[in-house]
Amino acid sequence: MEKRTHPFRRLWQHAQDHQKSVNWAVINTILFKIFDLTPPLLIGTAVDVVVSRENSMLAQFGIESLSSQLWVLGGMTAFLWIGESIFDYLNEMQWRNLAQSIQHDLRQDAYDHVQGIELAYFEDQSIGGLMAILNDDINQLERFLNQGANRIIGLIMTILVIGGSFLYIAPSVAWMAILPIPFVAWGSIRFTSILEPLYQAVREKAGLMNGQLANNLGGIATIKSFTAEKYESKRIREFSDDYRTTNRSAIKYSAMFVPLIRMFIMGGFVAMIVFGGQLALDGGLNVGLYSVMVFMTQRLLWPLTSLGETLDTYQRAIASTNRVMNLLEKAPQIQSGAVALSTPQVSGDVVFENASFHYASNESVQVVNDFSINIPAGSMAAFVGPTGAGKSTLIKLILRFYDVTGGRILLDGHDLRDLELTDLRSAVGLVSQDVFLFHGTVLENIAYGTFGASMEQVVAAAKVAEAHEFITQLADGYDTIVGERGIKLSGGQRQRISIARAVLKNPPILILDEATSAVDNETEAAIQRSLERIAVDRTTIVIAHRLSTVRNADQIFVLEQGQLKEHGTHDELVQVEDGAYAALWKVQTGVR
Repeated sequence: MEKRTHPFRRLWQHAQDHQKSVNWAVINTILFKIFDLTPPLLIGTAVDVVVSRENSMLAQFGIESLSSQLWVLGGMTAFLWIGESIFDYLNEMQWRNLAQSIQHDLRQDAYDHVQGIELAYFEDQSIGGLMAILNDDINQLERFLNQGANRIIGLIMTILVIGGSFLYIAPSVAWMAILPIPFVAWGSIRFTSILEPLYQAVREKAGLMNGQLANNLGGIATIKSFTAEKYESKRIREFSDDYRTTNRSAIKYSAMFVPLIRMFIMGGFVAMIVFGGQLALDGGLNVGLYSVMVFMTQRLLWPLTSLGETLDTYQRAIASTNRVMNLLEKAPQIQSGAVALSTPQVSGDVVFENASFHYASNESVQVVNDFSINIPAGSMAAFVGPTGAGKSTLIKLILRFYDVTGGRILLDGHDLRDLELTDLRSAVGLVSQDVFLFHGTVLENIAYGTFGASMEQVVAAAKVAEAHEFITQLADGYDTIVGERGIKLSGGQRQRISIARAVLKNPPILILDEATSAVDNETEAAIQRSLERIAVDRTTIVIAHRLSTVRNADQIFVLEQGQLKEHGTHDELVQVEDGAYAALWKVQTGVR
């Protein structure tokens, strides 16, 4: 089995730009801990001055006056405390800023990466689950960097500084204070192996719960209309209970850690008091040094009790880091080509050559099967057919939301897979039946994608889309907030804003996927007049169930189960006896 790289090593490989900041943060932690641990040594020196007087350790350095010895101790104390305060400030500031910077960059990188993943990925994933990774998991990592990493380095420095001092001062009893440390280290490693899968499960449960919450909040109108509040509350309760139950398993082990560690600490502390005290009574250890060792034993061992909390934060961060890095390492299946395409120079000639497509999850069902057509530049083509015939899939293939599994699609003679993705999609304007408006103003939504457009250009596009009149009647006109997904507007209003957005983009290829499905007959007629104007000198592809909206198309392609059933102009197709188009036309016009 292939050995997986440790999550923090994966994170470190991803965050090389922060190496200098990490180094400075570690250095300041080390210096802070040295200054933090040194003042207790002065306690023993002060005791030694009082007890030994002219024979104290300071007197051996030529400071014979007791008053001078005390002033020297006072000065050294002030120096160490000032140094400790300075490095404490630098330590806190650098670790917190580092945590914020890594959090910011990681979230931005993860979001940018997610935007580059193919559409099929999102159709299989919960949006709430992705939100849990982009928000909760990255915040969990930030909490560890903000607190846990600092504590671990400080603990290591405490063991090295105090343990080294003990071995130098009184090696005969130093081992008693140091003895519990290997047991604590072993226990930490053991608890780590137990907690890691538990916290991974906790993060997975959190993602599932967030996914359900996001799904419910997005569909709140449906929940209310079907009076399904109690049903959905029950489902959220079940997800939350699963999360709570999984967390309890982790809590059971993490809560056990500190009490066990405290028993080891107690043994080392008692041993130092008893055996170190006996050594001092026998004259083998200076009284001042004995007081320092008793005090420093507590400083050495007691921080190990916080190892449980630090370990808890660490394991949560490990689980979260794994999820974030797995997302970042998800390779997009749709890769950009290398051929640049200048939008103003695109003529808009679209060719399907024996194109076929099936979803990866169901290879036996061909959604598009051996499809071959030619849409000349500047013409209007229409795809019609029953639901599930493959019409919208053809649009997704043109935009390379998916790649064909057989044959190819050409734009101006170039295979779409050879073109740069941004250039390809910049050349295409899409007005979908599923209109999405962002929370913001009408102006911002029309100018979305054409961010440098002037107010005059936005208004002109709205007029073409027959949207200007209703916009000016809104409370704040073009500055009206449309709400989440445009909830404050009617379906027809949202659709006309979407059309205005595509008009403002002014693409050489315009795709209208059921663009008039949510409007009344009067608005449909107005939009049809608009489309006739904007379709001039650009390739227009229309998907429609209402055949009246495509009767003026240059070509109409009738699809059935992913295959081309028939094609021609409206006048040609209505004359085909027993033809699929003619049958649809008769049904929609009331002719039997």
